[in-house]
Amino acid sequence: MNPVSTASTAPASTTTSAGPRYPHLQAVIFDWAGTLVDHGSLAPTQIFVDAFATFGIALTLDEARGPMGLSKRDHIRTLLEDAGLQSQWQARFGRASTTGDIDAIYERFMPMQIAHVGRYSAPIPGAVEVLAALRGAGLRIGSCSGYPRQVMDVLLPQAMAAGIWADHVVAGDDLAAGGRPGPFMALGNVLALGLGDVRACVKVDDTTPGIEEGRRAGMWTVGLSLSGNETGLTLEQLQALPDAEVAAKRAAVTQRLMASGAHLVIDSVAQLPKALAEIDARMARGERP
Repeated sequence: MNPVSTASTAPASTTTSAGPRYPHLQAVIFDWAGTLVDHGSLAPTQIFVDAFATFGIALTLDEARGPMGLSKRDHIRTLLEDAGLQSQWQARFGRASTTGDIDAIYERFMPMQIAHVGRYSAPIPGAVEVLAALRGAGLRIGSCSGYPRQVMDVLLPQAMAAGIWADHVVAGDDLAAGGRPGPFMALGNVLALGLGDVRACVKVDDTTPGIEEGRRAGMWTVGLSLSGNETGLTLEQLQALPDAEVAAKRAAVTQRLMASGAHLVIDSVAQLPKALAEIDARMARGERP
């Protein structure tokens, strides 16, 4: 059986005769692209490539994925710090890039991202059912994204229409303190939702900065190996791969996410209930993140 078939993405049940329970947990805080929607996290990646192309700079999809998880302006800044891209920039413009150039690319990027994010708003298989199950278990649902607020304002209504919504959303430019890999957006959810213990929160993310964010906030962290940026494939592309290639990608991404601090790594959000049950059991034994 293909390990990434649609049939395998149904969420694991956490229901007992007394109902679904995670007695030691209070909330789950999700990323968006590559975690709840947009399998493969394609929307931001392609737009970075397109935005740089308008300046005559050739950026590959793999290069664009490198800093994913950061706020989009920080993402652009980090890309321009790459020696190869900086060399391209200097060859084209006769000088090193400046803060003003970062602003110019960001201003070019933003309308392109706003125009196209809706194309990639489809829920990742299992996400709708998992969110419903977690709410049924009494958990609060927080979320944060590297997307700016203007982009989230386009994405959120479309995601909600498809059954994806959170009790609170922090966008990448909402907080003066900054974004990932700092803990600020995750902690913004803690404050907004009135959560009493960061150790009873789980951060779920498909990027290494997102996992670092959760760890710095003092939370449990669950990484996603196949649905998001680190693998970077649509569900159809992933399902078309031989099982051995899927296994190799899973292993490589798992190693990267664990190195960034993930407590657990699963294929996609569809497997989250089982991961939460494991975390809850570890807390019952006295473990803390």
